[in-house]
Amino acid sequence: MNLKMSTNVILNIFIIFLVLKTVTELVLNVLNRSEVLANKDKVPEVFRSVMDQATYDRSVEYTLAKNRFSSIETIYDALVLAFIILSGFLPWLFYGLQNVLGTSLLAQAFTFLIITVILSLFGLPFEWYSQFRLEESFGFNKSTLALWITDKLKGLALMFVIGVPLIWVVLKLFTQLPHTWWIWGFVFLFIFQILMLVLYPRLIMPLFNKLEPLKEGELKDRLMKLARRTGFKASTIQVIDGSKRSGHSNAFFTGFGKFRRIVLFDTLIEQLTPEELEAVLAHEIGHYKKGHVPKMIIISAICTFLAFAVIAWLTSKAWFFENFGFNSASGMVPVLILFVLLSSLVTFWFNPLMNLISRKHEYEADAFAKKEMDSPEPLILSLRKLSEKNLANLTPDKTFSAFYYSHPTLIEREKAMRRD
Repeated sequence: MNLKMSTNVILNIFIIFLVLKTVTELVLNVLNRSEVLANKDKVPEVFRSVMDQATYDRSVEYTLAKNRFSSIETIYDALVLAFIILSGFLPWLFYGLQNVLGTSLLAQAFTFLIITVILSLFGLPFEWYSQFRLEESFGFNKSTLALWITDKLKGLALMFVIGVPLIWVVLKLFTQLPHTWWIWGFVFLFIFQILMLVLYPRLIMPLFNKLEPLKEGELKDRLMKLARRTGFKASTIQVIDGSKRSGHSNAFFTGFGKFRRIVLFDTLIEQLTPEELEAVLAHEIGHYKKGHVPKMIIISAICTFLAFAVIAWLTSKAWFFENFGFNSASGMVPVLILFVLLSSLVTFWFNPLMNLISRKHEYEADAFAKKEMDSPEPLILSLRKLSEKNLANLTPDKTFSAFYYSHPTLIEREKAMRRD
């Protein structure tokens, strides 16, 4: 196969995968929109204890607005990706930066990150609109433009502070261990990810949010008693000021061992009673007690290992470089960039499987919370309140939810808890 034919084949495969993914996403949006519209006139009977008609109408409006926005963004993203891959823009940018920065390992690390930043600029208008128009119109946005810009700048700084050394190490392994670099690169990155489980809540999260210890009182007593009862040893319970950016709420724990922390959004504390918050925390502890965190770490490690293996294979294929406008002497950076850009065309199809695993974990955590609370009602009440406060879509299309929902729907969770 000559180079011209090979190029046509490879680029045609890219176009086919891009079109297939884009059309599928648009069809899923149409299916979800149709399901929501079919149930929009009145609150379905099973949800009448969750939302009144006015709130339900608002949730339908919110879902449809996000649906329209998602469809436009999907088309835009596909066009941008097609431009980046097919126009020659990527090799032009790469070699232009290389001429300025040089070809040392440090320069290559900076080149990769600069290209990543430049490509991310294409999505900024949509990020801004989502935050300051869509979320704002439904009362969820609490951020200011100044805070949004500051967050972006902090994220950019962290990307270079953390990213440059990481990429430099991987590139160094690539040059020093040409046959086994990808195995050692995986080991290095995996260790770093585990380390970040401890360092992130201590060093990075405080750069964006204020965390304070939960005040003494009924709530703290309840939560600490639950933690002791379930054998979940946590160094502290903290409250994060999520309300300065969004009206949405959450709860989670970070770290492991003696570094474990329970973190509650201030919005969550405002929305739920102490008993309901205890049920939410029992659910989060359920993830820990059922071993979901190490299981997901293992799955993530397997995926990362496979990604490194694919990247290693591609770096040895001159046709891969040449088909996308690079020469085979360009090193690993073009392969990394192309992998980041193109991998979603494949991984998208595995979303239902990953969500299936995640949903199984959610059901198990719900069952744990039900057992610890001696009743499903506190958790059910909390889920209903959160669905109302977040204007959740109560009637999603099943195929759509399989691709995009990592959690079961409200009615699915209720049925499971009442059935068990």
